[in-house]
Amino acid sequence: MLRKLLLPTLVITVVWAVLDFIMHGLILRSQYLATPALWRPMGETKMGVMYFAVFISALAFAAIWYRFVRPKNAANALLYGVWFGLGHGIAFGYGAYAVMPIPYTMALTWFLGTIVQGAVAGVICGAIVKE
Repeated sequence: MLRKLLLPTLVITVVWAVLDFIMHGLILRSQYLATPALWRPMGETKMGVMYFAVFISALAFAAIWYRFVRPKNAANALLYGVWFGLGHGIAFGYGAYAVMPIPYTMALTWFLGTIVQGAVAGVICGAIVKE
């Protein structure tokens, strides 16, 4: 079981880190710069904690796919990923928007970006973890 979870977890972690950089470092960069009071200064950012959280989330994603999704096919992989992304995206994007003074476009980008991340992770699991 560990071998079937380790590879998709590592691949998803790397892909999510790249997609996070695109979403947060490129697409939303100007919005982060416009709201500095909401964020830690770069020197105080806990990147180790962030990458650990991404790894654990990827592990949970892969474990749920491995243990609970049947049959393991491309359609179910994509559907699982989209639903996972939808659940996380609504919490990240609109949950944050409900309690923080972030721009609406930031909330929407977090929401949609997380759905994309979930869909991509689903495709990864579908390609790597078979019956």
